[in-house]
Amino acid sequence: MQVSGLSAWGLSACQQASMRLFGIETEYGIARHDQNEMDPVVESMELVRAYLASPFERRWDYAGEDPHEDARGFRVSGLAQDKEEDQFARLDAHRPFSFHDMKSDLVLPNGARFYNDHTHPEYSTPECRTLKQLVAHDRAGERIVQRAAARRNEQLGGTNVHLYKNNTDFHGHSYGCHDNYLVARAIPFARLVSGLMPFLVSRQVIAGAGKVGVEAQESGFVQGVYQLSQRADFMETDLSVDTMHNRPILNTRDEPHADGKKYRRLHLILGDANMCEYATALKVGVTQLVLDLIARDRVPALELEEPVAAIKQISRDTDLKAAVRLKDRRQLSAVEIQHCYCDAAWREFSGTDAETDWILQEWSETLRLLMQDRRLLVGKLDWVTKHWLLETFVREEQIGWDDPWLASLDLEYHNIDPERGLHRGLEAEGKVWRLTTEQDVEAAMLAGPADTRGGLRGLCVRRFSDRISQMQWERIKFSGGWRPLTLEMGDLFDPNDVRICASLFERAASPNDALAAWNTRKDTST
Repeated sequence: MQVSGLSAWGLSACQQASMRLFGIETEYGIARHDQNEMDPVVESMELVRAYLASPFERRWDYAGEDPHEDARGFRVSGLAQDKEEDQFARLDAHRPFSFHDMKSDLVLPNGARFYNDHTHPEYSTPECRTLKQLVAHDRAGERIVQRAAARRNEQLGGTNVHLYKNNTDFHGHSYGCHDNYLVARAIPFARLVSGLMPFLVSRQVIAGAGKVGVEAQESGFVQGVYQLSQRADFMETDLSVDTMHNRPILNTRDEPHADGKKYRRLHLILGDANMCEYATALKVGVTQLVLDLIARDRVPALELEEPVAAIKQISRDTDLKAAVRLKDRRQLSAVEIQHCYCDAAWREFSGTDAETDWILQEWSETLRLLMQDRRLLVGKLDWVTKHWLLETFVREEQIGWDDPWLASLDLEYHNIDPERGLHRGLEAEGKVWRLTTEQDVEAAMLAGPADTRGGLRGLCVRRFSDRISQMQWERIKFSGGWRPLTLEMGDLFDPNDVRICASLFERAASPNDALAAWNTRKDTST
C-alpha cells in the first residue's frame, strides 16, 4: 500500500531553516531460541560487533554525556539507575572486557549510532529534518540490526538469534523507543510540561503499538486485557530525570547534544516502538506541531488531574470512551483531547508547507476514523492492526483473550525477521501503508540526510574513518595534526551551512584541509 501525493514534501530552504529536527532511538528485544538462559549483555555486544567487517575500535566520546542534569534547573546527586549500574559493574567484573568495550559503540556511514545499551542492542537514527527522512532512517535501522542478527546467526551456525521491535518481554521488563526533538532553550521548561502533558498522555490513540495483558515494572504479567500502549503500564510518575526506574511520562534529563545556551533536547521515553510507517510519521509529526504551538503559546488550556492514572486508563480502553478528569473538573476522552490540540494546530499552521498540511489532514482523518470506522486504519496504526490480527485469530481458533498463545503472537508481530514477523507478512502482502520505497530505505542505510549534521557525521565516517579519534553527537575529533582537530556541530543546524560544510569535507584531501576551509569561511562570514 504505497502512499501517493507526498512527493511535494521537499521543503524550500527558507522553510527548512525553521530548525525542525528530530530523531528516534530504538532498543530492540533480543532472544536466543537455542538457550534457556541467555546472557543479554554478551549477546547484545556480540550482535552489534557482528555488523562490523573489521575489529571493533572504541571511538565514542562519553565525556559529553551527563544524565544527572535536570531541565528543571538543578543537578541530581544520584539516579535510581545508578545503583543498578553499580550492581551491573560488580556482576560484570569477571568479564574479559571493560564497560566501554561492552557498549561497542559504532557510528555508521549513515550518521547513526548503533551500540549495546547493556542488555539491548540500540539503534539511534541520525538527526532528520523531514518525516520521510526519519521514517526511512528508522526502517534503515531495522535492516541494519537484522543484518547484524543474520551475521551473528552465521557465526552460531543456525537461526537462533531473534530481534523484536517492541517494548516488553511480558515478564515485567520494559525497554524503550525514544523520540527526540530540537527545542529552543528560550522556551521555559515549565511551559513545555504544561503544554505537552495532556497531549502525550492521549497520544497513544495514534502511536500505541498495542499489547496483550497487564504488567508493571518487575512484577507479574496478567492475560486477558488488550491495551493501546506497551509502555503505559510502566509509567510511574509525571516528571523525573530517571529513565529505567520511576519512569516518567515526561523525562526531564537536560542533555542537549548541542549548544546548551541556545537549545535543549526534548527526550521522550513514554512512546512505543512502531512497526507501521504511518504511525511513526504521524506520532513525530503531531508532536512537532504541538511543540510549535507551545513555542507560539497557542496550546489549548488543559491540565490533567492525575496524568499517571490517566495514561493507564486510556491504554486499557480500546473503545476509546474512557473520560479522564481535568483539574477544571471537565472530563474528556483521549480522542477529545487530541481534537483540542489538532484544532489549535489547524488554526495556527494550515497552509505552512506540504508536510505540515499532510500532518494536519492525517491527524484529523485518523481521529475521525478511530471513532467511526477504525478498520480503515489497519496497516496504518499498530494497535489497531495488531488488535485486528489477534481478534481474527481468537475467532478462528475459538480461544479466549486470556490464552497464552496470544502473547506469543503479540511478540511475533514485532519480529523484524521478514521470514517470521507478522507485521512483515502483512507488509509483504501489500496490506500496510508505506511512506518509503525500498530505494529510500536502501539509500538511508548508506548515507544520512544531506541537510543535517547527521549526514555530515556519516560523510566523515565514510571519507576519513581512519583519522577519527573520538565522536559525539555534536563534535568529531580527528587525529594526525600538530594540534587537536575538531569539527564542532553544536550549532550546525542551518541546512545551507550543513551542505556547505559537507561539500568541503567531500572535496578535501584530508580533514585538516576541510576544517581549515570551514573555519576560514566561518571567520569571514562573522
